[in-house]
Amino acid sequence: MTVAPDAPILFFDSGVGGLSILAPARAALPTAPIVYAADSAGFPYGTKSEAEIAARVPALLGRLVERYRPRLAVIACNTASTIALQHVRAALDIPVVGTVPAIKPAALLSKSRVFGVLGTDATVRQPYVDRLAAEHGADCTVLRHGSAALVQLAEAKLRGETLDPAVARDALAGLIDQPGGERMDMVVLACTHFPLVEQELAAAAPHPMGFVHGGEGIARRILFLTQGQVWPDAPSPGTAVFTRIDEKVEALRPALAAYGLDRIDAL
Repeated sequence: MTVAPDAPILFFDSGVGGLSILAPARAALPTAPIVYAADSAGFPYGTKSEAEIAARVPALLGRLVERYRPRLAVIACNTASTIALQHVRAALDIPVVGTVPAIKPAALLSKSRVFGVLGTDATVRQPYVDRLAAEHGADCTVLRHGSAALVQLAEAKLRGETLDPAVARDALAGLIDQPGGERMDMVVLACTHFPLVEQELAAAAPHPMGFVHGGEGIARRILFLTQGQVWPDAPSPGTAVFTRIDEKVEALRPALAAYGLDRIDAL
């Protein structure tokens, strides 16, 4: 199948978390046209039911693919990926890359054999996480905690608001206060919003710990799936699409521009 050089890569998330996935992809493919879609009307996903997400995500991605004709779609959201990835792949006729918690690298890197999975409530309860932990961390203690407040902290950070350090501290305490938590040396950032507040998490940690997420792995996957395809000679302004535009979205404009997203569209 011939792909037009100006066919974009589509990134999809409930909010701005997927920017942590966009950044390494853009570094790997600097002239790739980008459409970044955020379901601001449905945000946040982490507190929604599986049924809601499984119905909403494929429908939205169908509309986005129809409008922007991307060469590839990335579900840059752990919650949407763990629940709706198969539904989306069945509905679309382009390659779809999902975001999975970086449990394998955490298990490889953990010296204490205790690591945490910090995500949304919806992600940390998924059987998918059980399977990854059993497969890659069978000899580890795998702690889990869901934090909706940390998702909001990342959104607030990108809007340039003053941040409450207690939010990051409480999120880590949700892991550390569990049995064995004092020995935890690695944390999987199993929500794409969380790498955006990695600095705040590191500052809140009572002892040094490593943080891992899936951004680099997804960039490698995009390179693999698009090998041999033609790209434009020069970068073009990216487009950010929102399902609802309000003052919170307007406050994101400077942060979006820093990620090369200069245009804002409504879906």
